[in-house]
This record gives sequence, structure tokens and C-alpha cells, in this order.
Amino acid sequence: MTPDGPAVLVVDDEIDFAEILTLRLREAGENALLARSGRECLEMLKHGGIEVVILDVRMPDMDGIQTLAAIKQAAPLVEVILLTGHGTVDTAVRGMKLGAYDLLIKPADFQELREKLNQARRRRREQLERIRNAEAALRRP
Repeated sequence: MTPDGPAVLVVDDEIDFAEILTLRLREAGENALLARSGRECLEMLKHGGIEVVILDVRMPDMDGIQTLAAIKQAAPLVEVILLTGHGTVDTAVRGMKLGAYDLLIKPADFQELREKLNQARRRRREQLERIRNAEAALRRP
């Protein structure tokens, strides 16, 4: 992934953690952006170009589950990887039901996060291809 390609958006209110993760992703060649809240995330999504969101579950004001629901409503093909320091089965189930790609427990192994990121991208590309194929089939006489 080149730095000017589709973006990965890190959303976390823990500023130090979010800045370090964003920096590590950039060093790995990602076009990584940072939002410090669910509301800021939703504003950034309006501009397009984001294909995967790495989203903290516990945030003040608008938590990760509420943000996930809003992301899927506004941009259903954006993949979301949930991150939490307080993982519970209930959180994982709620996140998956709302369309999260996966849930990782903080501190997540960076290589595992990169693998999940690439898998989420692949799923997004496959979904886009199925949509294009369906649209092409509908246009055929």
C-alpha cells in the first residue's frame, strides 16, 4: 500500500496509543490517518478514501459499538477492526452482528493486526467485485 492510496483510519481516544499505532502503520507503508473520537471518525468518512477503520471499543461520548453502527450505516463497505483492552464475549458478539470484521485485544500484536488489516481489505475487494458483477449482470439484455 502506498502512502497516497486508500486509507486506514485509527480511531482511539488514548492519544499516545493512537499516535504510536498510526506512526507504525505509516512506517509499514500504510496511508494511516487518526481520529480521536467516533464523531471525528464519521466526519472523516464523509470525505471518502477510507477502506478500513481500526476502532477502539471504549471511548467517551460515542463508544466503539455506536461508532461501528454509524460507520456501517454511512459506509457499509468500509471494514472495521475493533480493538479493546477490555474484551468480552458480549462486545465481540455485538460487534460482529453490526458488521465488524474482527476484534483484537489490546495490546494487539502488530503483525497480527497487519494480517487482519490485509484480510479485511481482501474481503472489501471481494464485496466490491460481487457488486460490480451483479450490476453488470443487471445491465445485460
